[in-house]
Amino acid sequence: MKVAKILVVDDEQAICWAFSQLFKNEGYEVLIAASAEDGLEIAERETPDIALIDVQLSGVSGLDAMPRFREIAPDMPILMITAHGTMETAIEAMRRGAYNYLTKPLHNEDVLQQVRNALKTTSLSREVKDLRAELDQASSLDSLIGKSPCMQEIYKKIGAVAGSDTSVIVTGESGTGKELVARAIHRYSNRAKGPFIAVNCASMPEPLLESELYGHVKGAFTGAHRDRIGKGEAAHDGTLFLDEIGEMPLSIQAKLLRFIEKKRFERVGSTETIEVNVRILTATNRELSKRIQKGLFREDLFFRLNVISIELPPLRRRKEDIPLLIARFLKLAAITGGQRVRHQEISQDAMRHMLRYDWPGNVRELRNTIEHAVLLARGVPIQPEHLPSHLINTSPELADTQESQLQIAIADMTAAALDNLRGGPGNIFREIMSNVENAVVRTAMDRLGGNQVKASRLLGISRNTLRKLISNDQPETGKADR
Repeated sequence: MKVAKILVVDDEQAICWAFSQLFKNEGYEVLIAASAEDGLEIAERETPDIALIDVQLSGVSGLDAMPRFREIAPDMPILMITAHGTMETAIEAMRRGAYNYLTKPLHNEDVLQQVRNALKTTSLSREVKDLRAELDQASSLDSLIGKSPCMQEIYKKIGAVAGSDTSVIVTGESGTGKELVARAIHRYSNRAKGPFIAVNCASMPEPLLESELYGHVKGAFTGAHRDRIGKGEAAHDGTLFLDEIGEMPLSIQAKLLRFIEKKRFERVGSTETIEVNVRILTATNRELSKRIQKGLFREDLFFRLNVISIELPPLRRRKEDIPLLIARFLKLAAITGGQRVRHQEISQDAMRHMLRYDWPGNVRELRNTIEHAVLLARGVPIQPEHLPSHLINTSPELADTQESQLQIAIADMTAAALDNLRGGPGNIFREIMSNVENAVVRTAMDRLGGNQVKASRLLGISRNTLRKLISNDQPETGKADR
């Protein structure tokens, strides 16, 4: 671990000696200078991590030397030392770039705490700067961000499919960035110079969606006062992206299937066939196989769309990407927020909370959280109190303890079951999972007074599945009589 270097610039020998003893006892390396000129020379040669500079020095004063120190080491925090803590001195020190100032008489714990805070802030600033540099490299695939193994696989798939006109369906939870994948495919395709047109199939009623896709002619329906081209026509020689394809009404799916296969359609209210050259990409947060079973999605359309599938992982499965995403969103906040948030940072405590949270809203929720925190922090480093309350109120310590206890209990059960088998074949996984399922169901049913409708809704399972689990949990009595 790197030992921090502290530069002390003071013309009083006793103070230099006292600082030297104090900092060395804390494990720091200490550099001593008796004048501003000597301090500048040492700063240029040794690149200290922090400097303590007396305001009143023989020769050039500490305040007057500040611009030169800032020029030599722009990222080095400087603590000014003054015997007279006047408002004018404080304002001038901060105006010239001091991190903070200390007023004599000095107290050891106060000095050490100021030094620790300054070093922590500097370390965090460097970390964010490194992340931003990495961010610039990672942003080559449009606005997709991530260095995790699962995101690297996404990049490989994008590179593999971009050059063809093959249909691609992007799946994943809401907020994971499915449209960004589609845009990246378009950007690296042969159609990159053509338009990228997106349509949200869940955002409008059935009649408007058909008109949105294919256009209409004047008089086709009430309010159709003139001819209007659709998004399919507007995407000619480019890419048409159909978001939330699982929400598309069945009545429109048949026409979409013909459009995908023939690249032909008719505007609403017209019999004239229009032919276009488009590539169609789709996305959904639904399990289309279940929609097919319920008769809500055409199986032939699914197979036509699902030539290549790219599944985006939820943010909770790639938490190593969170610092990189935060760096990007802070950078965006600096661009849009002006001087007030130009150098916005995030504290280590706030970062810990964000790394522990599971982000059910995924990257979209993370971005909204950063925007929320930036507004509340108003230019100072983001602290836990600047984050949404639901994120902080999730007790990470308790969750970690409970998770650890659960893992230990399951590990003990597994070890005991393996010992009992003595190397023979078994069904340990199913038996243990059945025990866990039964415990979850019993607890939910007890808590909700046996109400199966509420229990299935809160557990996120169907009533049929719940009934099956309840049935499996019943004691096997009376079977001989039946």
